[in-house]
Amino acid sequence: MASYLESNQDRFLSELLDWLRIPSVSADPKFHGDVLRAADYLKTRLEEVGIENVELCQTAGNPIVYGEKIIDPALPTVLVYGHYDVQPADPYELWTSPPFEPVIKDGKIYARGACDDKGQVYMHVKAFEVLMQEGGVPCNVKIMIEGEEEIGSNNLSIFVRENKEKLKADVILISDTGMIANDTPSIEVGLRGLSYHEVEVTGPNRDLHSGLYGGAVANPINILCKMIASLHDEHNHITIPAFYDNVEELSAEERAEMAKAPHSDEEFKQSIGLPDIHGEKGYSTLERVSIRPTLDVNGIWGGYTGEGAKTVIASKAYAKISMRLVPHQTSAEITALFQQHFESIAPSGVTVKVTPHHGGEPVVTPTDSVAYKAAADAMETTFGKRPIPTRGGGSIPIVAMFKSELGLDTVLLGFGLDSDAIHSPNEHYGVFNFLKGIETIPHFYRNYAASMQ
Repeated sequence: MASYLESNQDRFLSELLDWLRIPSVSADPKFHGDVLRAADYLKTRLEEVGIENVELCQTAGNPIVYGEKIIDPALPTVLVYGHYDVQPADPYELWTSPPFEPVIKDGKIYARGACDDKGQVYMHVKAFEVLMQEGGVPCNVKIMIEGEEEIGSNNLSIFVRENKEKLKADVILISDTGMIANDTPSIEVGLRGLSYHEVEVTGPNRDLHSGLYGGAVANPINILCKMIASLHDEHNHITIPAFYDNVEELSAEERAEMAKAPHSDEEFKQSIGLPDIHGEKGYSTLERVSIRPTLDVNGIWGGYTGEGAKTVIASKAYAKISMRLVPHQTSAEITALFQQHFESIAPSGVTVKVTPHHGGEPVVTPTDSVAYKAAADAMETTFGKRPIPTRGGGSIPIVAMFKSELGLDTVLLGFGLDSDAIHSPNEHYGVFNFLKGIETIPHFYRNYAASMQ
């Protein structure tokens, strides 16, 4: 006899595709109505599966979808977090199919938000449905899904601080991360923090003719490029003074454990079309993307970029620059160091403005907790092998906030893959991964409830 999941998997996928059709892009005001529609869609689906007290909690920005199933206050409570907003889909022309017209091809769901994070959030909705149909939920469940993660979660911390009793729980469960491979399960136990800035370099008071003025004035675009280039040395170390002062250095034993994770530099290069690897001297690729801090330019613009030629020296040049942080660095510290340094290296012919944007703190979660063991056992049950604990290179700033505000550790039970192209054109999520998540999450609840009794 087919399991409930097997019997309903086509419907589960169809419902996810309907949600993915809603372009809930939080960064662009023109999609605000769609963001609200996505929240309403989720609210309805939560009510249908048996979540109670479902509400759209208003904030100064987008609403937070909250619901709960309290079966016995004496039992442990799991608080599930995720987000229903998605990244902008630009550039649209690089998508092989429209980003908000989801399609399934080659076993993958192609759409903006397929993996990050609608597909992974919806695993939890359907996992709850499976539990309800197969004997009931073994512990209390609270669900909080926000609509501003992709723009910094500015209102979430306010909501959490003002609703600590409502959000009282024993552990946080998040699926907004990934694993090594479909045949190599893993659980992320660390995340990097973030310090994000926009910089503006201003030269003359207007755009100038490059023939009449070229060679006699500082060109803001040239200057900005030189300033950015100076932020790394020949070994790809970041040159900001005191940047590494608080960086946690892992022991040789810890690095050796990390090296046990399966990885091929050749496959890594081929997967993203690069002729060679690149990064900080003295560290492996896995270390560079997880336990080492970084500095990257996320966007740069200025001057004339239209068709044809326009011989102009631009008045202004801009860039967006982000730094990923590791344990013992703080976003406030690095933000101040970056701003001070970047302003100090500007030549006298230009002025520089640094505008800090959102940030977040690095975090390491325990691997000896009841909740982590419950998740590892759940993955071992459904994958047939023990998951490897890994450090993630991305940032989920709210994990540190949950620890400081609610005193709760987080289990990062993600099912995405590095190859899913999140934040890029042609984002996708494996049907296998979506269904495997729905299969695995109920085992987590059962394991956790049994261990806490």
